[in-house]
Formats: sequence, structure tokens, C-alpha cells
Amino acid sequence: MCHVLIIEDEPLIALDLEDLLQANGARSFSFADRQDNAIEASRKTHPDFIVSDVTLLQGTGPLAVEAIRGELGPIPVIFVTATPDACSPCAPPGRVFRKPLDRRAIGDAFRSMAFAA
Repeated sequence: MCHVLIIEDEPLIALDLEDLLQANGARSFSFADRQDNAIEASRKTHPDFIVSDVTLLQGTGPLAVEAIRGELGPIPVIFVTATPDACSPCAPPGRVFRKPLDRRAIGDAFRSMAFAA
């Protein structure tokens, strides 16, 4: 089973990502639209994978991911953003994709990162 935390403040994009990732093997999802909600969601259900926007309603996706990884250890992440230059800290092993969504590239990256082990 692959549980994905989607950190995205645009509901239609979050639902599109859910559909895309489910088609590529994800089985369950948590959603957050704010930095603090993302951290709390990860505490309730440990994600196997994270997909995050950069700019959120409150805080940033990269800072949420950094805090989550600090508590739970390494978790693969894909950042999907309209502002890739603002993606900080987005150091590897994360991948950064520009909006609008490149469904094929994101699906390929998800499969290779989530099921590499």
C-alpha cells in the first residue's frame, strides 16, 4: 500500500493529483492546504510519499516537508508548483515539476520514486 500526502491549496489540482497518483499505484491519500495542517496530517497517517505545492494558504510546502521529514525520516517527495524558483528548501531527493501538470512526467517520477525499493 502506498499512502500519499498531497499538500496543495487549490482543490481541483489536489483532486487531479489524487486521480493521477491513484492511476499510478497510490492506494490512499491525505490532504492539506496549509503548512501546519500538512504536519498534523502526517502525524495521523504516516505518508509513504508526499506531493506538495510550494506556496500555500499558510506557510510553504517545502517547510512542511522539511518538518515532516525531521519527525518521520526520509520520505520521497515531488513538488508541483507554478513557482519552481521559490522552491526552497527543495534539495534532493525531491523532484520539482512546473504547473500546469505534466501528467506523464509526474506519473513516471512517482512510480520510479515510490516503488524503487
